[in-house]
Amino acid sequence: MQGNDPEFCFFSELGDADLRPPGVLAELLAEADVQINGSRPWDIQILDKQLFNAVLTRGSLGFGESYMEGHWECYDLSGLMTRLLSARLDEKPRRLAKLFIALHYLRARLVNLQAPSRAFQVGEQHYDIGNDLYAAMLDPHWCYSCGYWARADNLNAAQVAKLDLICRKLQLEPGMSVLEVGCGWGSLARFMAERYGVRVHGITISREQAAMARVRCEGLPVEIELVDYRDVQGQYDRIVSVGMFEHVGHKNYQTYFSTLAPCLKPDGLFLLHTIGTEQDGSGVDPWIDRYIFPNGELPSLPKLVKSLHDDFLVEDLHNFGPDYDKTLMAWWDNFKDAWPQLSQHYDERFARMWRYYLMSCAAFFRAKRGQLWQLVLSPKDSTRVYRSVR
Repeated sequence: MQGNDPEFCFFSELGDADLRPPGVLAELLAEADVQINGSRPWDIQILDKQLFNAVLTRGSLGFGESYMEGHWECYDLSGLMTRLLSARLDEKPRRLAKLFIALHYLRARLVNLQAPSRAFQVGEQHYDIGNDLYAAMLDPHWCYSCGYWARADNLNAAQVAKLDLICRKLQLEPGMSVLEVGCGWGSLARFMAERYGVRVHGITISREQAAMARVRCEGLPVEIELVDYRDVQGQYDRIVSVGMFEHVGHKNYQTYFSTLAPCLKPDGLFLLHTIGTEQDGSGVDPWIDRYIFPNGELPSLPKLVKSLHDDFLVEDLHNFGPDYDKTLMAWWDNFKDAWPQLSQHYDERFARMWRYYLMSCAAFFRAKRGQLWQLVLSPKDSTRVYRSVR
């Protein structure tokens, strides 16, 4: 990165007449109390007029790409994005951007973007980019999902609290068998095996995650398999899935639950941990889809519950969405601190992409456009009496 500024800002002399924005763009930003070349931390500083055409023709995709290319800067990027999302400017595209955005979401509605042939794409593009990055950014347990900050004051404590909360909600006992759908780098599998004495079968679609999880769980009763959830077999006392359902897609929700239902014993429990949104749409933001999580889709609660009711009962629903804001900002602090070492393997454009990703996602939760749900499910014919855990 250039300079020593901790927030990676590259301000230059402004005032060129060619950098004055189209009136429609200034008016749109004013709705969110954002000024162009203003003096407040969340104001946008224009460095290249290519930003204007990018936003007017490609909406949020163009906005994010222009940041990656250094066409604009903002000192408080998460504050800017919070204002834009709170004002729902992403729902007010102008001119040609309307057509671009409409085609993006129409594609998500008509095409099964999470079909088996596409299942491994997100692993290859996102989770396999480099274990050095995730080792530097995440906590010592390698948790890449929302921490639980109710009584925590740092990232590691929040992630340990989340891991233990999951185990207590599942009512784990020594000797139980657990299927983990989307096991990441083995953080929860290792925790369950070490702390609760259970046997874990973890599955993932990321080759790098599978390799690292096997190393981190060596010597424990943990089996890690590189396989899509649609091909999983066996029957287990418990099932858990953390941060994976966002890759399933609405066309596959019923397949997901009907596939896993036979894998759970009649008296078993299933914990589903997922990001959700109040909107009942399809797909994710075009920039996130292209650069971070290809083929992703966030569920709405009505669509989620409707998809599972043939197979499962909802025993408990817990929302701690604001905790994701804290988690993402902690990840950014770790990334920023590690940049001198990471810069030997990643370029400036990647760093700007990663900052935009973490800051925009933090804003998504800060503006309460996103939620984080933990659902505890039981088989539909279950007669168990479940007491919720917090």
